Amino acid sequence: LVKTHNLLTTRNYIFGYHPHGIMGLGAFCNFSTEATGVSQKFPGIRPYLATLAGNFRMPILRDYLMSGGICPVNRDSIDYILSKNGSGNAIIIVVGGAAESLNCTPGKNSVTLKNRKGFVKLALRHGADLVPVYSFGENEVYKQVIFEEGSWGRWVQKKFQKHIGFAPCIFHGRGLFSSNTWGLLPYSKPITTVVGEPITIPKIDNPSQKEVDFYHSIYVDALIKLFDKYKSKFGLPETEVLEVN
Repeated sequence: LVKTHNLLTTRNYIFGYHPHGIMGLGAFCNFSTEATGVSQKFPGIRPYLATLAGNFRMPILRDYLMSGGICPVNRDSIDYILSKNGSGNAIIIVVGGAAESLNCTPGKNSVTLKNRKGFVKLALRHGADLVPVYSFGENEVYKQVIFEEGSWGRWVQKKFQKHIGFAPCIFHGRGLFSSNTWGLLPYSKPITTVVGEPITIPKIDNPSQKEVDFYHSIYVDALIKLFDKYKSKFGLPETEVLEVN
């Protein structure tokens, strides 16, 4: 977990996490556990990782998720945290969601963001600062079968995504005892999560589409700049370009 700027405890924040990867391991390890010392790096900031509401319908799993400060990624939960829980709160939203997971494969750096503007509208309604976050290596820990647009496989995935909320991916990691066998354990690849500079957002009770689009464009530019600034430091060539879909 790499900190680039201090966060004021008098403000609330929405972290936009990119990319989703297969399981969002960087988001979970960095913001729902103390594995990388998030409370020491951002003292006074309470992180809440947002995930699919369906995960909270399963006993035991629900309690495990809640013990790590994980909350459903729905409006009621986010409204409560940002308006009725004081300041110093940071909600981590994996913006690309299930759609982005379908394109996650080693060697590819792409995000689903162009038409994802709901998190910006929420930030404006609550006056919560936006923070771009990029995890280098998130797409490297699993290998996935990518179905081309128009194929039957992609059709099935999109139907699942539309009606259930997640997209079934065909992927594999390494085996339990050997990296030469297939299994569900992630490959031993580093994930480096860089938390960028917060973007100051005004509080607007009913933001117009023009206002949402304006701050969304600022956010996209900030994410690209964050990627370009740190890509060579974490193993990518200077010619690598972040693909924004």
